[in-house]
Amino acid sequence: MTNLGTLYGLGVGPGDPELITVKAFRLLKQCPVIAYPRKKSGAKSYALAITELYVDTTEKTMLGLTFPMTKDREALEKRWNKTVDTVWEHLNQGKDVAFVTEGDTMLYSTYIHLMRLMNERHPEVQAVSVPGISSINASASRLGIPLADGDEQVAIVPATDDYEAMRTALETHDAVVFIKVAKVIDLMLRVLGDLGLTDKASVLTKVTSAEEQIWRNVADLAGRELEYLTLMVVRK
Repeated sequence: MTNLGTLYGLGVGPGDPELITVKAFRLLKQCPVIAYPRKKSGAKSYALAITELYVDTTEKTMLGLTFPMTKDREALEKRWNKTVDTVWEHLNQGKDVAFVTEGDTMLYSTYIHLMRLMNERHPEVQAVSVPGISSINASASRLGIPLADGDEQVAIVPATDDYEAMRTALETHDAVVFIKVAKVIDLMLRVLGDLGLTDKASVLTKVTSAEEQIWRNVADLAGRELEYLTLMVVRK
């Protein structure tokens, strides 16, 4: 009987190719199969763009796994089951699979759901997570702003259109990192203005990458369309 392959979740960092760990680099070289997330078939993958700098993709089996941006539960379940089947096919042949994701594997990543489903459907598979540098850590470094010191409290909050929840997060923490902020930037600017914190906020897109953008005067972003990989750091 063929030994099963191992599923590796590799965090390849926030964008700068040099912000990849030595362990992730070793496993990219070692694994014969590399899986990467994409929004639709043929779409460019942020994680893959980093990965391609370290491996010859012609020597690997490359699995582009599509994760559609939808809330349709039936469509998502169908897609996720197909994804697990695709990865399992290789694991069952004894091949190790490295699933690459931007940032860190255990912080708002697609790997989390893949790992859970694989554990449910094929509990005999060993799943190993290799941590990576998140955009949250990278943003603090790029801004030169400590997220927390001493007994201070920091929160990581997915930005939503719930005004009160966003306001409460700011009122009850010394620093807040709002992820997925692009779709609600105008509401966030209103919250900041009402709390007198506009000058305490910065917004970053694709931090540390060649496409990085940083706004320290966030009021300039009113009505702007921003990239999906955008976050806001507020430090009181």
